[in-house]
Amino acid sequence: MTKKERFLAVSLKLINEKGFKATTIRDIASSLNCEVANIYNYIDSKQSLLETYLFGISNEFHSAVDTIIDSNISSEKKLRLIIRTHIDLMVKKPYELALLVNEWRNLKEPKLGTFVAERNTYEDKVKTVIKQGMEQGVFKVLDLEIATFTFLSTLRWLHDKNSEHPVQMNPIEIERQISTFVFSGISKK
Repeated sequence: MTKKERFLAVSLKLINEKGFKATTIRDIASSLNCEVANIYNYIDSKQSLLETYLFGISNEFHSAVDTIIDSNISSEKKLRLIIRTHIDLMVKKPYELALLVNEWRNLKEPKLGTFVAERNTYEDKVKTVIKQGMEQGVFKVLDLEIATFTFLSTLRWLHDKNSEHPVQMNPIEIERQISTFVFSGISKK
């Protein structure tokens, strides 16, 4: 692990444990056994660290959902792949996802506005998949807002819960249980 990778790992862990506002550059430096000035070899500010992580993980979600939406598979399969994407990223990047769920409000303008717009765009993409499923008769006709935000809240809760207490279950089993829950409520079958 390079010094920068170690810096990033320690920073993420501290922010996850203490919260973004409570974590100081001095805390990070102390955890790394280095001088505060050395931290600025890796980042411009604590705010830039948050921006880098939030926009990085957001881009991963957008890229994945764009690929899913552009595919020629059914709406049900698209929604299942969105669930899989969330679980895969939760397993691979739990601290980044915890930031995404809990710390985005600490961004400062204009980045906060940009992030909120990106989040809204992501939600609209998921909403489009659900709407198509309803129009195709694959999903029950439900209030689109309620269906979309119930689906997304289920996935966000999982990330939040996993960051507090890492999930010991197999990711395939997590996916199976969430899919069973989601599709028992939305599928027409």
